[in-house]
Amino acid sequence: MSITGGDIVDLGTGLYAWLPPRRGWGLANCGLLVSPRGALWIDAPYDPVMAGQFLAESEKRLPTGVSVDRVIVTHANGDHFWGAGVLPDAEIIATRDAEEHIHYEPTPQQQHALVAGSDPATPLGAYLGRHFGVFDWSTTEPVLPDTYVTGELELTLGDCAVQVSALPPAHTTGDLIVYLPTQRTVFSGDVVFSSTPQQPGDHPVHWAGPLSNVIDACERVLATGAEVIVPGHGPVLGPAGVREHIRYLAYVRERAHTFHAAGVPAFEAARRVIREGRYPALGLPERLVVTIGSEYRHLDGSALPGVLQVMSEVAALAHETEASRTSGGPE
Repeated sequence: MSITGGDIVDLGTGLYAWLPPRRGWGLANCGLLVSPRGALWIDAPYDPVMAGQFLAESEKRLPTGVSVDRVIVTHANGDHFWGAGVLPDAEIIATRDAEEHIHYEPTPQQQHALVAGSDPATPLGAYLGRHFGVFDWSTTEPVLPDTYVTGELELTLGDCAVQVSALPPAHTTGDLIVYLPTQRTVFSGDVVFSSTPQQPGDHPVHWAGPLSNVIDACERVLATGAEVIVPGHGPVLGPAGVREHIRYLAYVRERAHTFHAAGVPAFEAARRVIREGRYPALGLPERLVVTIGSEYRHLDGSALPGVLQVMSEVAALAHETEASRTSGGPE
């Protein structure tokens, strides 16, 4: 089984956004910029199947003799990165700090083995199977950047400038944003997760933080003056949508700090924020375990746990929340 479909949004002047067909773990937006002399991707889909679909859509829009020869990676989560292997000759560009997150996550084949080999009778096994079992990394070799960015980098593709800006640790330790001034568009990566009443999204998941850095990154997106923002996940936004997202981040930050000051453990804080029900339309509320846990580490100096431990806590809260909902108890 695999995920098929997706929408191509024409943003003008050779720029396109590829939006997966639904929300959920691993379903990230990507970009394509085309000129008569070359083309590049902004991020790559999660597995070879989806990456192949995006490549097929890209090739429909390429002039004769032009190929996609660069991939700018907004951050090193696999769902924005691993599919770059379908372009074996392309230059992969990421921030220098992205290396840290590359080493934090399992390799694609390790993750495939974990998902396939986990006991579905356990909360973790059931969660991994439900959310990641649709992807296939069984033959996916790790990809690594060829070019590392620190600070700012400006590229030119045809008549279009491509401005790449590295960020302090926010969603991960190595985020960047891509501003295309000709199209007045920013690809924000996962410093922005979007949601609208027509297309509800998911709760963000932030691995590094602090949330003040994520908010600052959103403000940098707005400071470009872009009229169109392509988030890492969810529908395309205007500036007002980014401001609404900042309000969400400020709310989560305030609750995390309040609960931390009261001595409430991070897992319980995530549970309480879910029960407050401020954002009922957003999916995957259990991901607050990750974001609030990251914020707590900045407040108390605790060490970063392994990704398997983090996902076990996510799965446990999801199982608990679903059981409470099914039994009619408090959420």
